[in-house]
Amino acid sequence: MTHLGTLRLETERLILRRFVESDVTDMFNNWTNDPQVTKFLSWQPHGDISVTREFMKTRLEGYGRDDFYSWAMELKSTGRVIGTIAVGRHNDGPRSATIGYCMGRAWWNQGYMTEALRGVIQFLFGQVGMNRVEAFHDPRNPGSGRVMQKAGMIYEGTSRQSGMNNQGVCDEACYGILASEYKH
Repeated sequence: MTHLGTLRLETERLILRRFVESDVTDMFNNWTNDPQVTKFLSWQPHGDISVTREFMKTRLEGYGRDDFYSWAMELKSTGRVIGTIAVGRHNDGPRSATIGYCMGRAWWNQGYMTEALRGVIQFLFGQVGMNRVEAFHDPRNPGSGRVMQKAGMIYEGTSRQSGMNNQGVCDEACYGILASEYKH
């Protein structure tokens, strides 16, 4: 496995790239302050743009590491940043990565997140050398599971009361895909 850090990736409609400080306004306006977007996430909506700026600092600091993967999702058509997708954790032993993502409501149900997830999966298998990519969602948020399915991930089961999000203790549905199952 070869960690490469957050490299620029392109899909049909998106540029997946490192965050830059000027993205803070799009982040705050498009998703970090929206309680609907953060409903099933583990962090509270940012009530003030200063919270988003602090979040941005952690991203910018992380880019100094080759094993840090956090992308801004930029629309090619407008240049606006509409969401984020990242490797939340990875394990070099079995060469596995856990993906997390969120995106502004204005872009839900248009295939953008599936497109981003496919691009990240392709990168992790093809360039980094991961063997497994997985993601989890609260079953009360079935749209997230549909994104995983459309990206080629396979439902592996639900762990009861194993997670925590803004709704409290929650079940976690797991989806995964192996490099040997991945179809370019």
